[in-house]
Amino acid sequence: MSVSDPISDMLTRIRNVAISNGTVASMPSSKIKAEIARILTEEGYLDSYEVVEGSQPYQKILRIRLKYIGERRDRRPLITGLERVSRPGRRVYSKKTDIPWVLSGIGVAILSTPKGVMTGQRARKMGVGGEILCKVW
Repeated sequence: MSVSDPISDMLTRIRNVAISNGTVASMPSSKIKAEIARILTEEGYLDSYEVVEGSQPYQKILRIRLKYIGERRDRRPLITGLERVSRPGRRVYSKKTDIPWVLSGIGVAILSTPKGVMTGQRARKMGVGGEILCKVW
């Protein structure tokens, strides 16, 4: 199935698994999705991620394991919100001085910059701007 916005599809799958208290979200893999998953794992929002071979040799699958807080009945996902900022119909770019803070620094903005995909905080330190892909809190 052809998806016009694969990053939005990834965020929706993660959101759906979090709402249903599931543990693993699977989706078709790409380099940018794997980078977003790497950043979310480094920031502590995800437990782990892996890229595995699919049923066909050219198809790879990205498996994301969500992180939860609390014990059995009181457990809730660490990710409380995901928002896609830049979409195919409306690209949103930011200068290095205008990178947004997500919930006053509690959340993280993920940017695609000329130096690679990174968090908003790292982009501020490196002094680069770019396309704001999504916000996570």
